[in-house]
Amino acid sequence: MSRDILLGVIIGAQGLNGEVKVKTFTQTPNGLGAYGALHAKDGRKFAVRASRPGKGDIAIVQFEGLRDRSAAEALKGIELYVDRQKLPPPDADEFYHADLVGLAAHDGEDRLLGTVSGIHNFGAGDVIAIAQPDGSDLLLPFTRDVVPVIDLKAGRIVVVAPEETDEKEEWT
Repeated sequence: MSRDILLGVIIGAQGLNGEVKVKTFTQTPNGLGAYGALHAKDGRKFAVRASRPGKGDIAIVQFEGLRDRSAAEALKGIELYVDRQKLPPPDADEFYHADLVGLAAHDGEDRLLGTVSGIHNFGAGDVIAIAQPDGSDLLLPFTRDVVPVIDLKAGRIVVVAPEETDEKEEWT
C-alpha cells in the first residue's frame, strides 16, 4: 500500500522570480527535494530546481517551470507530498507519523480505545489523536510515558493515560 507523506506546505511567494516559501516538515528545510518530485493531492507534480533555507522550518524553493511571482502566489496553500516508499526507513524509536495513523490504540489492560487518527503539534509538543468508537477524539501527549509501546508489525500501540503533566521525553 502506498501512502503519501506530507513534506511541506507552500505559504507564499518569495521575490519576483517565482520562488515560494515552504513550511517544511522535514528534518532540515533543505530536505524538501531529496526524494524526487513532490506532488499535490490533485496530481500536480513539483520538481525542486533549487532550495535554500529560510528562517526556522521555512525553505525558499524554486520549482521547475515556475518563473514569476503571480504563478508562485497562486500556489499558496498547496500541500507537498512524496510517496512513502521514497523515504528511507526511520531509525530505531523513530516513526513517520503516517505510519502510525490507522493503528489500533489499546490501554494497559488491552482494551481497545480506538484508532490513531493523527499526530498534531499545536506548539507545545506532539499530540496523538485517537478516534474512539463513539466518534469523539481522545487527544493525549505523544510521549514515551503515555505511548510506551508502538508495534508497527502488529498494527497497534499501547496508551497509558497520564496522571500528571510533567515534561516528558518525546518520540522522534
